[in-house]
Amino acid sequence: MAASSNMERNYHVFLSFRGTDVRQGFLSHLYAALDQRGIYTFVDSEELRKGEEISLMLMRAIEESRIAIIIFSEDYASSPWCLEEAVKIMECRERMGLMVVPFFYKVEPREVRGGRESYGRAMAKHDSKFGKDSEKVKRWKKALSEAGSLFGWELNSRNEAELIQCIVKELSIHLNRTPLHVANYPVKIDSQVRQIISSSKKESDNDDALMIGLWGAGGIGKTTIAKALYNAMERQF
Repeated sequence: MAASSNMERNYHVFLSFRGTDVRQGFLSHLYAALDQRGIYTFVDSEELRKGEEISLMLMRAIEESRIAIIIFSEDYASSPWCLEEAVKIMECRERMGLMVVPFFYKVEPREVRGGRESYGRAMAKHDSKFGKDSEKVKRWKKALSEAGSLFGWELNSRNEAELIQCIVKELSIHLNRTPLHVANYPVKIDSQVRQIISSSKKESDNDDALMIGLWGAGGIGKTTIAKALYNAMERQF
């Protein structure tokens, strides 16, 4: 989970979404609120998409963003283009320290990470089209599982306008913070951080504060992991 200090970040936020689900309502309101706060946001024009391969322009936009928000809606996984975006976003999280925040719009996290309900049906169609052993489909499933396991926002029965203001406030706080430098050449740190976060969720209740202790011999990387863990969870502090 290395933060790249040399990468120029031209966008504050990259939004990945399925337009047929959210473009005319939630997305337009979120974008307007972000723009009003001065948060420079990249929103793709779906009308310019051709085929199933993600464009070089979108790849660069993801790489040049500080935060990526994946809006998981009911029909998100039916789009190969959206799935390719999710793969690229998770790759940038691993290689460049891109902050990734999922937003579960009228779906539950377990549907996304576990391939259930609408996500299960969509992936079954992709299996049928590309083959169950397709490396492409395997990458899509892996990206959904990893992104769906991240700490994010859920709409549920909450008021959309209030939630959007909450999102904008949290993003503003994060964008004013400087991520901790982890290491020049991190090795397998991201997997260790995910394991710690997964274990902490099992041990804590939603309203409880949890203390995490790292111990071991000197020089094995405890401080490095602690910094990476903070960068991954700083929204919760």
